[in-house]
Amino acid sequence: MALDRWIAIVVLLICLAYGYAAFFTMDDALPPIMRRAPIWPSSFPKVLVVGAILMTLIIILGLEKGPQKTEAADINLARLHEYKVGQALMLIGLMIAYALLLRPLGFLASTFLFLTVGSFILGERRFLMMAIVSILAAGFIWYLVDGVLGIFLRPLPGFLVGG
Repeated sequence: MALDRWIAIVVLLICLAYGYAAFFTMDDALPPIMRRAPIWPSSFPKVLVVGAILMTLIIILGLEKGPQKTEAADINLARLHEYKVGQALMLIGLMIAYALLLRPLGFLASTFLFLTVGSFILGERRFLMMAIVSILAAGFIWYLVDGVLGIFLRPLPGFLVGG
């Protein structure tokens, strides 16, 4: 079986566990007044689970592939050293570092660093362009989340704003 189907099976198992939590355990602690609301906190996770299960089943059953199937597109584990595994592992490590640094550094600084270092890992070498795009993207995303959606994100490190 191809690697994409194995990954789809693992994702399907995760979705089934997450779906059990979304459909059966998330809403137990809701106060009675919120049980009358048309949208519950578990509504979006339920939609995500149903969509993810459908997508993984499409991959497992092979419905996403055309009538001619070539095995050349599959990942060859014997030639794993030719793939950019190190680059992928560095990006995963960068994502973990971003999640850990989000509170101490604030949203703007940690997002700027994540975007800049991530683009460097992927091969971008125009440092001025990386900095400009990272600053604009971090600022725009912060404005959308904080200003438009009204979800508070600490933009600066806690030691700069007194908390």
